[in-house]
Amino acid sequence: MSLRLHAPVVLPCDESCTVVRDAVVDIVDGRITHVGPISSAPAFDGEVRSLTGILLPGLVNTHAHSPMTVLRGLGSDLPLLRWLQEEIWPNEGRMTAQDVGTGMLLGAVEMLRHGVTTSAEMYFHGPELVSSVLEAGSRVVFGGAILDVPGMSWQSLTDDISSWIDSDGLRFGPGERVELAYGPHSAYTLSAAQLSAIAVEARARGALFMVHVAESPFEDEAVRAEYGSVPALLKASDVLGGRVLSAHSVHLSDDDIALYASFGVGVAHCPGSNAKLASGIARVPEMLAAGVPVGLGTDGPASNDDLDLFEEARLAGLLARVSTMDATVLGAARALLMATRGGAAALGRSDIGALEAGRWGDVVHIAADDPAFATGLDAPDSQLLANLVWGSGSRRVTDVWVAGDHVVAGGESTRVDRGEAQAAVSAVAARLRSA
Repeated sequence: MSLRLHAPVVLPCDESCTVVRDAVVDIVDGRITHVGPISSAPAFDGEVRSLTGILLPGLVNTHAHSPMTVLRGLGSDLPLLRWLQEEIWPNEGRMTAQDVGTGMLLGAVEMLRHGVTTSAEMYFHGPELVSSVLEAGSRVVFGGAILDVPGMSWQSLTDDISSWIDSDGLRFGPGERVELAYGPHSAYTLSAAQLSAIAVEARARGALFMVHVAESPFEDEAVRAEYGSVPALLKASDVLGGRVLSAHSVHLSDDDIALYASFGVGVAHCPGSNAKLASGIARVPEMLAAGVPVGLGTDGPASNDDLDLFEEARLAGLLARVSTMDATVLGAARALLMATRGGAAALGRSDIGALEAGRWGDVVHIAADDPAFATGLDAPDSQLLANLVWGSGSRRVTDVWVAGDHVVAGGESTRVDRGEAQAAVSAVAARLRSA
């Protein structure tokens, strides 16, 4: 399969967030082979599609619990721990494997319609979740959730992921759409020794270790009393050193940030969820200045409550500015890179998150027929990026390709009937309410 996409503007999301005019993206056998101006493009033997508007990489959602589409709206005015204990965990306990697949299918379709081609999911019932991702045609890093709570064996949950990786490999599926990872929930649902044991399994397989860290100011009081902070506990427990993703990471000290930078720990910044649950505002400018890889996450659709990463990019910039009282601290270009290249780096991936030769052909087309772009696509680069991030966002996403496969056309999934997916989620939600 050979496909050339030609558009007035291409945003490769390189480190400088370059704006390339009148340019093409060439995809052969699922991977990008060339990106650049049409005037210097090589001869191409394949399908050529000329588009209006902007092409950019598929967005990377670094932290989500997307099957929670079936729980959307529950406990929407509660703080984090009450929200979990009173609403989410009891309802999740009644969800079946099929329910998880149903919720994930709608979540994958919703994300694709917003230009999100990859999501890092911490959840249960991996086979059903992965099956739904493959059905929708998106990409997933599945971190099997691991907790030590009544009715769950942390060791069995860990062994399940280890066995799956040993059987199918770390990445598999068409276009390597699936990556397996370990999802230890947090330092308040697992002991230091358990976190250490899980990290050993992850490092042995080169797998990502994704964990909630310092989301709210009250969840980790016992850990802070003994270790000083959750990052300090992770270091003391020999968790750091492999591929580690620290979700939320709202309440970090200067020492914590320096520790993350020294070990290359990635951070999944979830500004929408953090704001809705009144968890706080993460110190993103300080993390970026220290060289910590920071991506964006939606968190679950029951705590956000959407799966729109463009909205997270906008919120990340706005909250960084108001928390520092500095309008220059996080601009449109940096916000866009956090949603793309930065997210890939936080996950330890170099094959997604940018339009570069060798990376997967995950591409998003944004049509310019919108008031946000009324000033024209020939506007100066900084103005164009501002109009995309602050003005347009995801509302004009019309086409999405994953590994060169056209999975969204005209704003709708080419593989899944959205009406049927929504009806299936509605049926699950009704059953859970009546339980």
